[in-house]
Parts: sequence; structure tokens; C-alpha cells
Amino acid sequence: MKSQFILSIKEYMQARHYAKKTIEAYLHWITRFIYFNNKTHPMRMGSKEVEMFLTDLAVNGKVAAKTQALALNSLHFLYREIIKEPLSISMNFKKSQLAQKLPVVMTRTEIKRFLEHIEPRYQLQIMLLYGSGLRLMECVRLRIQDIDLDYGAVRVWQGK
Repeated sequence: MKSQFILSIKEYMQARHYAKKTIEAYLHWITRFIYFNNKTHPMRMGSKEVEMFLTDLAVNGKVAAKTQALALNSLHFLYREIIKEPLSISMNFKKSQLAQKLPVVMTRTEIKRFLEHIEPRYQLQIMLLYGSGLRLMECVRLRIQDIDLDYGAVRVWQGK
């Protein structure tokens, strides 16, 4: 069961219409930060503890730079919006040195073989997602009038 403090942060974020995934990610990192500091309430901690946590993530957790940045953003939100005492802008923590992994790209042959196994009614959506970089909900919300065949464009509504 989550603590009342964590639930209050969730309610605060929901009331301000944060995305569900953002809420989940921020709550995850805030909870990890609290547990890292032996369940000490964040009001009794500050920039020094955040620095130690972020350094530990890079050194012992061996997280990627973007993961460390997400943890920092989560804690920055916590202290700015919830605790109302922003973190120091001159924090000194060890940055993650993990090299960014390059994405694996499928060959045209692999894509064709993959599409052969997809039900025909879903093939167009899969092609749009893969070929255009649309997000899932952007694709789901598409309407016929959003597709301009003459101009060769797709109009995306409510994108991120």
C-alpha cells in the first residue's frame, strides 16, 4: 500500500492533468529516493541527499543518462511543486557515463515477414506506426479526413 504522501502527490498530478505514464514514472523515482534515504520524509532532506541518490544511480545502479535525468526531473518536481523549496541549481553529482544504446532497425525483408503475420485489418495501422513514427494514441485517433492523399500528409491531433 502506498503512503499518504505518495497518494497526495498522485492526486496533485492528476488534478493538473499530467499524463498517466509521467505520474507513474515520477512516483517511482520519488519512492526510490525515499527508500534510498531509509524512508526519510523529503521535507527533512534537500539537495545534498538528491546529489547522493543521483550519484548512486550512476555509480552503483549503472543507469543510462536519460534514466538519471528522469530521476532528477522527478525530484525537481517534488521539491518545486510539492515541498515548495526548489533544489539548488548548482548540484554536484556524478553523471552517468553509460553509452547510449543504438536502436535495432529491422531490414525491409524482416518488416515484410513481420507484416505477413499481422491480421490484414491491422496492417495499415502497423505500417503507419512504423513508417511515420506516430505514437499509438495518435494512430488510434486518426480519422479519414485527417489523411490528405493529394498532399501526402497525415494530420495528427492531440499529439504529445
